[in-house]
Amino acid sequence: MAIFTSIATAIAGALFGGSALAASLIGGALAFGAKLAIGKLTQQKQQKRKYTAVQGEIQFGGDVPVGTLYGVGKTKGQRTFYAKWGSGNKWNAEVFVLANGWCDGLEPYVYIYGEKKALVSRPVIGNEVANYHIEGFVNGSGDPVLTIRLYDGRPGQMVDQKLVDVSAALGNKWKSTSVNAGICYVVVERIYSDKLFGSKGRPELEFVLRGLREYDPRKDSTVAGGAGTQRLNTPSTWVHTKNPAVHRLNYQLGLRALVSGRTLIGEGKSLGQIDLATYFVAMNVCDTLRSNGKKTYECSLFVSGDDDHTEVLKQFDDAMAGYGLNRRGLSGVIPGAPQIPVKDLTAADIPIDRAKDVQFRPSAFERFNHLSGQFTSIESMWNPESLKPVYVNADIAADGRNRQTSVDFLQVTDPDIAQYLLNIRYRQNRMGGKATVPVSRRFGLAVQEGEWITWRSKSWLISEWRADERLRITLVLSETSAEIYDDDGIEPGPIVIPPTPPINPSLLSTVQNFNVAVGMINGAQGYDTPALLFTWTPPDDPTITAVRFVYQIEGTTELFEDQCTSPEDGLFRTTKNVVSGKVYNARATITTVPDRLRTFTPWVTTAQPTGLQTLLTGLQQLQDDALNRFKELQQEMDEFFRPRLVELLDAFSLEGAVGQIERQQIVATIGDALAQITEERRVRVSENEAMAQLLTYLQASLGTANARLITEETVRATADSALASSITTLDAEVGGNLARIIQEETARADGDSALATSISGVNADFNGRFAQGLVKFEAVAAPAGVDARFSVLLRAGTSQSFKVSGFYVELYTEGGVQKSRMAVQADQFLVTSGNNRHYPLVFENGELKLAIANIGTVNAGLLQSLNGKMTIDLNNGTIEVFS
Repeated sequence: MAIFTSIATAIAGALFGGSALAASLIGGALAFGAKLAIGKLTQQKQQKRKYTAVQGEIQFGGDVPVGTLYGVGKTKGQRTFYAKWGSGNKWNAEVFVLANGWCDGLEPYVYIYGEKKALVSRPVIGNEVANYHIEGFVNGSGDPVLTIRLYDGRPGQMVDQKLVDVSAALGNKWKSTSVNAGICYVVVERIYSDKLFGSKGRPELEFVLRGLREYDPRKDSTVAGGAGTQRLNTPSTWVHTKNPAVHRLNYQLGLRALVSGRTLIGEGKSLGQIDLATYFVAMNVCDTLRSNGKKTYECSLFVSGDDDHTEVLKQFDDAMAGYGLNRRGLSGVIPGAPQIPVKDLTAADIPIDRAKDVQFRPSAFERFNHLSGQFTSIESMWNPESLKPVYVNADIAADGRNRQTSVDFLQVTDPDIAQYLLNIRYRQNRMGGKATVPVSRRFGLAVQEGEWITWRSKSWLISEWRADERLRITLVLSETSAEIYDDDGIEPGPIVIPPTPPINPSLLSTVQNFNVAVGMINGAQGYDTPALLFTWTPPDDPTITAVRFVYQIEGTTELFEDQCTSPEDGLFRTTKNVVSGKVYNARATITTVPDRLRTFTPWVTTAQPTGLQTLLTGLQQLQDDALNRFKELQQEMDEFFRPRLVELLDAFSLEGAVGQIERQQIVATIGDALAQITEERRVRVSENEAMAQLLTYLQASLGTANARLITEETVRATADSALASSITTLDAEVGGNLARIIQEETARADGDSALATSISGVNADFNGRFAQGLVKFEAVAAPAGVDARFSVLLRAGTSQSFKVSGFYVELYTEGGVQKSRMAVQADQFLVTSGNNRHYPLVFENGELKLAIANIGTVNAGLLQSLNGKMTIDLNNGTIEVFS
């Protein structure tokens, strides 16, 4: 600013004889003018970090920038000291720096192990300003095992004498000179308790701190317009606040070191560099109560000595829907609130010989019609939560499409205030008229940046005041309105339901929400086997290594057991000792390492009996699988025969391909007799591919008799794949009768798999009747598994109907397990030894026929005589005989 003032003084000296007023005016004009906050929606500047009321990570060591808190926030602090002493190192102490400067204290709760716990006040034992223990953390005698001693950073604070005494004999000592002057910190002391800490580990505390006590000039009677006992140089008179304008002023004044006076955090300005009039207005606006009984604006923010001043000031500006300005070299702020226009700009106040620039409506790219954002929710354990999005359907229709953006208010913890801010930013953006207007010297000297005027029946904010070397004044105006800040139509902020405190996994003695139900498992040989399905809530505890189940048939005393060694699954099925048609009772417990107290869940009962063991469902599934596979084989046959010749001829006729082509052909004809041999060689190379191809075509025809032999051989390579293929087709045709043989062989490999295929096909057509055969062998190797299949398919018939028969043998992967299968499709399947004395095994019309069976074990459901005289129900244990 000094350079601008010097330039202005020089100009004034030349033009006005060194007038101090002129130097002041021109200096203010050359200084940076106020900029409207609506521009923030279109700024895409990347911030170094998220500015918020939460410091969410523990910081370690001394290489951490100084930091402090304006307002109220949650912090884990900076750990600067750790000590352990006593028998078995049972006593532990840690020192956590919470903030620099004199802070107001702790809120009456902390977060530990993910739960909110109250702080219970205790008598002080030394130089601390407060002493607490945490609710619930007491031993069997009722004595606290986790205590906190608070030092608030006030000038002259003394050392923690207990920490000095207990660490005196340790290698790591807390010195008697370690007073942490000007630093707010806590000493956390704990006594080891296996019950409270053993399985949960060292507790990690999150403190809720009431931050800096701050200077408010409105309460200082030595300042013009102030009334009260506060004094700038007497921190003991300052008070804690969440007023964004007070935060902004104190940041500009800066937090100073107690001894050197060096500015640690903030800009380090003096009151003489501050436009206090604008700050008084802004502070009063922030404290004004809205219709809902809450203050208009409040915020909290963690800042550090490394932060960019502009970014920090922007956070305070956003928290009061305002914007900073530099007026005549003085730093000030304009809050988000309506003003009374100070003057009306008329045509007589605008010189006609100077150009003006007016844009009453910004372009669609500068305006948004859907605005969303987040705030910091105390109810959600100080985590970000979404605000209700602001959008107006009429605006979307006017813009022609949805234009969405977001602006977060993570420095705001009240949902109603954050929602109000989001609506103001939306309205400011929609009311986006701008104008650069030259004005008369009389009008220009009567107004200044930050004030409202009226022009053309609209309200305008003076966002910049400019003057050139001839003292010609230009105003940069931004359209505004009192309606922007009206409460009407603004909904309350979102209601956040506090999260349910998690169940401490280390206190679990059994599983939660245990239940049992009946089900069926497709077992060996296609049987559907009755099963029990156990379910529970998966525990978040690595020390639980298994869930054990005890179950019994209802009405009996015999107990059965099974276990699940992956408790995080939350589900387990068993067929062990499970029979059909019975109701079961079950309960569960856990196995832990190390072992601890365990209990059983209450007994639970299945809602219905177990099902009957059945074979049919499994067979149905196998039948469906086989039929689907045969359909695939028929589709392969259709695709193999129909397009093959066309593809070869198309490939053969590609004479204009890129690369080099060499073609040789000999032809002999007499009348309608033709004999020809054609050979074509092709090569093609690019940066990504290389290919070579050889085509041969032999034909002899006479009248309706035609014989062809076509061969295509191709090799191709890319950076990550290779292909080699050979296709040969032989055709003999007389009239409409056709005989064809096709042989195709393919080898393909890439970075993910390898495939080899060999297919042979024969086809014969005669007078509307056809017969076809296809033999295919395929092998695939890939990360998912190694598969191979050999298949034979026969098909014959007329154009109206046909018959299919065939078989396939395959190795396939299912669920990561290698399996094998053979399937046959035939009206009659027969196995014979070739001996006339032995009848064959026959499967026909859905029945298996066998003259003699020598069986060791029979698994069956129902045995029935051929004449229906006797039935044995093996599942239900009944025998019926009919006369």
